Parts: sequence; C-alpha cells; structure tokens
Amino acid sequence: MTTINITAQDTAGTVRQIQEVIGGTISGRWGEYVLNVSSQMAKGSIRFLTFEWGGSLLEYNITFFNEIMLVMDTSEFNPIHFTYISNGYCYHRFEKEDANRKLEALRPIIITSKDGGYNYGYFPKDEKLHITLVQVSRIKFLKKRLNDASVLNQNLYRVFHDEHHEHVFSYFGSYNLKLAQLVKSLSDIKQSGMMRILLIEGIVYQILALHLEHHSKDMQKSKRNTNLTKRELLAVRRISKYILKDVSKDQNVDNLALKCGLNHTKLQEGFKHLFSRTVTEYIRHVRLEEARDLMDTTDLNITQIVYAIGFSSRSYFSKIFKRKYGIRPSDYLKKQVMRT
Repeated sequence: MTTINITAQDTAGTVRQIQEVIGGTISGRWGEYVLNVSSQMAKGSIRFLTFEWGGSLLEYNITFFNEIMLVMDTSEFNPIHFTYISNGYCYHRFEKEDANRKLEALRPIIITSKDGGYNYGYFPKDEKLHITLVQVSRIKFLKKRLNDASVLNQNLYRVFHDEHHEHVFSYFGSYNLKLAQLVKSLSDIKQSGMMRILLIEGIVYQILALHLEHHSKDMQKSKRNTNLTKRELLAVRRISKYILKDVSKDQNVDNLALKCGLNHTKLQEGFKHLFSRTVTEYIRHVRLEEARDLMDTTDLNITQIVYAIGFSSRSYFSKIFKRKYGIRPSDYLKKQVMRT
C-alpha cells in the first residue's frame, strides 16, 4: 500500500501532493486544472477548480495500480466533503475509528472531521474510479450574503455552523441517480474560456443543492422508500438512457418492461423513485426538453420539431409545452430568433 500524506491548505495543494507520489503533469486555464497521469502508479486524471464563494470541485477519473491510502491532516484544510461515486468504490474512516466504511457508487455522501484530527481515505488497486467531490469551506461559504444556512435541516445547520470544526459528521444516503446525471453533464460541457467555467460552476451549485435536498428528505423520511434492489434500480437507469437515445421512438410500458427485465409494477416504481415521474410522464418530459433544445440550436420550425420528437399532433404539443414552460412554443421560438 502506498501512503500519501496530505497537509495542504486547499484543494489545489492536495492534488499537488498526490502528484508528488503518483507523477503526471498539471495543466490549466481559466482556473480549471487537470492532473494527467500515466505511470506505474496510476493512469487517468484528477480535475480541480476553486470558486470564490468557498467551494471547490475535485474530480477523480483514474485507476490506481497500487492500493492508496490518503492521510489527511484536518488541522490545515477541513471542508465539508459532498461526495458522489459514479464508478467504483473506496473506503473512509475517521481517526478514532477502527473499521473502514465503504463508500459505494450512486449514493450521496457527506463527511467532515474535527479540527486537528486525521481523515483516512483508501483507494483500491486496479479499480476504475470516477469520484466527484464538492468541498465547502464553511466559514467562507457562510460569509456570502446569499448563503443562508438557516434553511437547512437541524443536522446540516449544525455542520455548516461548526466554524471551529469541533464535531465529526458523516451521512451515507440512499441511491440517487439524478446526481449521476448531473455529474455526467460536467463532462458534456464543450464550451471554452469563461463560458465553460460559468457552466461548471452552475452545475456544481446544482450538485451541492441536490446533496442537501437528498439529505433533508432522508432525515425527514419524506422520501418514499423503495423495495427495489440496486440491480433493479440500475436496470431502470439503463432503460431511461435507452429512451433518451431516441426520444422520437414510440415507446410503451410493455416493451420497456420486457427490455429491462422488470415487471410493470417495478418499472413504474423505479421511475417514480428515481425521477418522480411515471414512465409515460418521463417520456413526455424528455420529449419536451428535446423540443426546447431543438428550438435553441436548430432552424427547424414547430411542425418539424413536433415530428422530430415523436408527436403527431401540433395542438397537443403546444398545449403541454405551454403547461410545462409557461409559454407557447411559437412564442418561445420567436424569442430565440430575436436573440440571434
């Protein structure tokens, strides 16, 4: 096992101390930096950005060729870690704990430590990892005028207001595939320069908000429980991606259930659990989103868009578009034309 001691005072310093052990080169522009590495120790990348409101993004997309232990000195840098693993797994423990806790994929995780102690993170050997962390420095975050932590539930309120870092906190949430979609959207950004950074920052805010929302729902027990297994939830996720590949295709619950190997009840329960929509509502939602994207990015007229997304009735499309977005599609299209 290779040990990496982290004594840095920020995210950038953390990555540089990892670089000292695993190698690679760091390049960056506009405040976005990437450690690219292909060595005997690891292959992949670690991306990081820091924002002026007290947050930072740290994204591992990497495979380590030896077991790695990070020993993190929290007396120097002790943010709240909002963690989401899209692929792979890792382990964590606080200083006074004997056993490691497994951090599994697709579960939102929130961790912070006491000041002056140590956090231990363990990365497995030969496991492709995609881990996204939003790290929040609570003092700097709370000094921002719009960051009112009083809207949080009692547990998170105490975490954000623990300015002297006197308490440990950990939360391992239930499965959340909405976060997986948000994390994926980070890699879908094609813009460059200032526009790219602004888009990344906007998604980071959304990731943070979804972490907080998910925790609150779990704590209030208002989030509906599900008896679906992880395998069944992943099957629902795959079928949702299948729908997205061609929104114009005529889908029905029978065929979708057969394709993913679930019965009707479990398929509907999975969509309600992950997307708060029935299968039919989800298909309608993604079609409308596609229609709006086509209006933003193409020269197609309304009739062409209606058929491109799989609808046959222009009047029905106009009705549900206005119900969802508060504007008729023809008026929306006119506004887009005026902007160009």
